[in-house]
Amino acid sequence: MTRTAIVTGAGQGFGLALTTALAARGTTVLACARDGARLRGALAGLPGVVALPGDVTDPGFRSELVATAGDALDLLVHNAGELGPSPLPRLAAYPLDALRGVLETGVLAPLALTQLALPALRATGGTIVTLSSDAAVEAYEGWGGYGSGKAALDRLAAVLGVEEPGLRVYAFDPGDMRTAMHQRAFPGEDISDRPEPGSVVPALLRLLDEGPPSGRYRAAELTVGAT
Repeated sequence: MTRTAIVTGAGQGFGLALTTALAARGTTVLACARDGARLRGALAGLPGVVALPGDVTDPGFRSELVATAGDALDLLVHNAGELGPSPLPRLAAYPLDALRGVLETGVLAPLALTQLALPALRATGGTIVTLSSDAAVEAYEGWGGYGSGKAALDRLAAVLGVEEPGLRVYAFDPGDMRTAMHQRAFPGEDISDRPEPGSVVPALLRLLDEGPPSGRYRAAELTVGAT
């Protein structure tokens, strides 16, 4: 049976690379991002992909996403995120309004979207993936805002995996990647040594294919295991 997936933050970076890979497998992908022009341009010509521009912090848009997916939904990927201010500020000077935005996009919106999608996912025995980061488990100067959001999202995924034993719930840490968000975290620096997002996608596909128990998984470990 063809899978139906929702991928948030699909207009660029890892979300776009994942959407492209899923579409190549015959998955019907509902791809969303805030920038509609970029999203439609990036996804033009991809078979089985529906571009749905919108903001996951908008309750109406979340309802539209889930309604469009319908009962066939069996994969929900929470890739959309918010870095916060750039350059990254120390916590002593972190603007609280900016932190609210980070948490709204990276924690509350994924939970709200999951709540709406759970009936369909339970019926299909589906999978939920949240994008994690090493900043969720390691203390890096300047990463307190973004890292706290990712740590909270990790905890939500862990508890959801216990509360929903019929689902697979994965917190997936892709590691450093050459993305626009990563560049914003290091303004003016050369990040060309970071891997392209497309090179990390196979690790997540392997996770989805093998379907291990719910938990937190690192792309580096999955890649090593594959070799």
